[in-house]
Amino acid sequence: MTRSDPVLRLTDAGLYCEAGDFFIDPWCPVDRAVITHAHSDHARWGSRRYLTARDGAGVLRVRVGDEPMIEAAGYGDPVEINGVRVSLHPAGHILGSAQVRVEHRGAVWVVSGDYKVGPDATCVPFDPVRCHVFITESTFALPIYRWPSQRDVFDSVNAWWRSNADSGKVSLLFSYALGKAQRLLSGLDPSIGPIFCHGAVEKLNAAYRATGIPLPPTSYAGTASNRSAWARGIVVAPPSAHGTPWARKFGPSSSAFASGWMTIRGTRRRRAVDRGFVLSDHADWPGLLDAIAATGAETVWATHGYSAVLVRWLREHGTDAHVVATRFVGEEDASAEPEDGSAEEAG
Repeated sequence: MTRSDPVLRLTDAGLYCEAGDFFIDPWCPVDRAVITHAHSDHARWGSRRYLTARDGAGVLRVRVGDEPMIEAAGYGDPVEINGVRVSLHPAGHILGSAQVRVEHRGAVWVVSGDYKVGPDATCVPFDPVRCHVFITESTFALPIYRWPSQRDVFDSVNAWWRSNADSGKVSLLFSYALGKAQRLLSGLDPSIGPIFCHGAVEKLNAAYRATGIPLPPTSYAGTASNRSAWARGIVVAPPSAHGTPWARKFGPSSSAFASGWMTIRGTRRRRAVDRGFVLSDHADWPGLLDAIAATGAETVWATHGYSAVLVRWLREHGTDAHVVATRFVGEEDASAEPEDGSAEEAG
């Protein structure tokens, strides 16, 4: 095998390593799945065995249930699968997110999964991996996507919450239940008031705390019996709960949505929220370009997002790049679950 021979190929079930007989983030049940992270478009239920980063084993168990075997590996620790050397490396996306490095007969391929290069107290930061072929996400692969500093975003969220509390309104902060919600919680100022969470968020908070990730005190929103209990409070919930009877029970409120999509004018209006905060768990345009360059890859496959734009830019700058169609969706509400029948899963 030479470096140009495919270590991985795309099949009807997902990215497949024939030499090792395993799939990476398959979108249907398989015998052996190597998982980049626990969002439901990457970690599907039903496979017999899963390999994931040790930090992510708890949230993956929430995703796939009690029955399948989950093998956990430390970052950088090699695992031999039928003669193929596999290792997992930090992706900086959510707790336990990993890039999958696959080495066989001198060829090294890396599957990024979803990743970001910015700071996040709730997961290990992105670590570039040298390789011959890099398979990258491209969710926000347009030059308009350039993230503000995380500190500025957290300051804005807390100022909005404080203003609502002083006005007698509950703050409803909508964000994806796995990863984004915990990142936001890590930046909230609990001196402003109590922090409540939708059930889909609260059960994942427990998985984060079990790995030693510090989060401020939170309460399950369903335990409060009257509106006075929510005074000066903030409620963190998945976007699928917005506009439901569950959300309306809090009385006078102000709503906000945290997402990279808030960069686009009009997105807040279409979401029908009062505020939009630009905060993404994916790399922005400069982050994507820096991450790809750091791999030294001779060939880049781009998937899910503005992949055609990224591929065109890479080709114009001398990189052999290709669009690869997968079923991954990028920044979607892939982790929300219904609570008391009031919010449907989205994405």
